[in-house]
Amino acid sequence: MYQFSGAELMNTTAGLLWPFMRIGAMFVSAPIFSASSLPLRVRILLAVLIAWVLLPVLPRPPQVDLISGEAFLIGCYQILIGLAMGFILQLVFAVFIVAGQSIAMAMGLGFASAVDPQNGVQVPVVSQFLLIMVTLLFLALDGHLIFLDLMAESFRLLPVGTLHPPADQLKALAYWGAYMFAGGLLVALPAVAGLLLVNIAFAVASRAAPQLNIFAVGFPVMMMAGFTLLVLITPSLTDHFARILTDALGIIRRLLSM
Repeated sequence: MYQFSGAELMNTTAGLLWPFMRIGAMFVSAPIFSASSLPLRVRILLAVLIAWVLLPVLPRPPQVDLISGEAFLIGCYQILIGLAMGFILQLVFAVFIVAGQSIAMAMGLGFASAVDPQNGVQVPVVSQFLLIMVTLLFLALDGHLIFLDLMAESFRLLPVGTLHPPADQLKALAYWGAYMFAGGLLVALPAVAGLLLVNIAFAVASRAAPQLNIFAVGFPVMMMAGFTLLVLITPSLTDHFARILTDALGIIRRLLSM
């Protein structure tokens, strides 16, 4: 009868623990995987299952005592890597939330908010519409499978035991936050520009006919124009989302590359 020694048991536990911590941290921060509709127990079981499947093909983990300061640092770093990967993907979806907020404010629907079931915060209904669209696009493009494949590749690009991330990669992660606002502006620019032209037309009409009640006429017209522009820009969401998602995956690869 084969018996495990204490050292073998600790090595097997460590080999499963480090991937579980990185994958579990990703499940906490990444969109869709971190949705409140997905129970915590299911996320934990998925993280354990994925770590168990990847265990035979992962690089050999460092031989350290699990009850030591070095093991604590390695565990913290695995959590930071998973959180950073999920955070970058979260910003991809935040681009369209920012775009929806800009469009909603321009068309007069900034006050109409709904609870985002994924993040649990109040967002305008236009942002909620765009978020649902890009979530469906993400699943249709197999983005969740691509991201899980990148997570598995991260153990080869940045093996367990590396504790000193390059400053350039961390700087790129910080700069990626600015991309959220720039990308949101690019997505919302056609609709915001169209609504601005409608506002200019109302300004000219109010000067030509002062007796016209702009507040009574302008609000429904702005909403109708906003919905029309949303219908027109919806087909372009696929190209915008594919480009932003490709850039995000490139940022993650550069973050993991040494």
